[in-house]
Amino acid sequence: MQVFTTKAAVRDSVRDWRAAGQSVALVPTMGYLHRGHMALVERAKAQADRVVTSIFVNPLQFGPGEDLATYPRDADRDLAMLRDAGVDGVFLPSVEEVYPPGAQTIVETTDLARMLIGKLRPGHFRGVTTVVTKLFNIVQPDVAVFGEKDYQQLCIIRQMVRDLDMPLRIEGVPTVREADGLALSSRNVRLTPEDRAAAVILSQSLFAAEEMAKTGITASRLRAWVAANIQANPRADLQSADIRDAATLASISGPLQRPAVILLAVRFGKVLLIDQRVVTP
Repeated sequence: MQVFTTKAAVRDSVRDWRAAGQSVALVPTMGYLHRGHMALVERAKAQADRVVTSIFVNPLQFGPGEDLATYPRDADRDLAMLRDAGVDGVFLPSVEEVYPPGAQTIVETTDLARMLIGKLRPGHFRGVTTVVTKLFNIVQPDVAVFGEKDYQQLCIIRQMVRDLDMPLRIEGVPTVREADGLALSSRNVRLTPEDRAAAVILSQSLFAAEEMAKTGITASRLRAWVAANIQANPRADLQSADIRDAATLASISGPLQRPAVILLAVRFGKVLLIDQRVVTP
């Protein structure tokens, strides 16, 4: 496994692979890897001859007062996991390598980036789309793989690829969960034991809502039930609970008639967790 710290180095290797007729997949991450990331790697290996994983804690997607400084990092552990998983290359750049002094250009999907999580974290998705565009330009993959847990992010990246005619395919991978249902996240390590135990209310609410969606319930009543169920947990600080069209993230009303996605953002102590579930009437 090769470790690249510069754009030039990863481009040179990708150029060699392509000269040999090999396809390339990219798995962008912010590190502190877990089984969910490994599921992305496995999907990438099934889609291409070579797999590049990036590890970069992107400062542009963190707002003032957010957890940039405390975001968990362990590059040695991450590299060992990726080596064992059979990754061909890891792009591990510095902030200065990704954002040289004087950089001014941003990439933004306007409407999708300003709703839901975008309302809670203004500018967050602008940082995501800017760094993902840069990674796509640096690696030039045939396919890139993202997790469905960050459902709005996945929708935004797909929209960006369509809008900007980027020559690659986006693959989504279902959320990987702990045995008790909690969605795997690098931030879970920052939960106190009490908050970790309480956080299963997210998946419990989503799984119950999945069954309720089959009864002809309206979108507004389903959303209200999910919100109330989470708010009944004293450790859960509900930031948002929304139900949207699963394909477009458009608002929906009345009885559910097509697949919808329930999107949650809940704070436990200082840790903001997100989760989602696509429900079918």
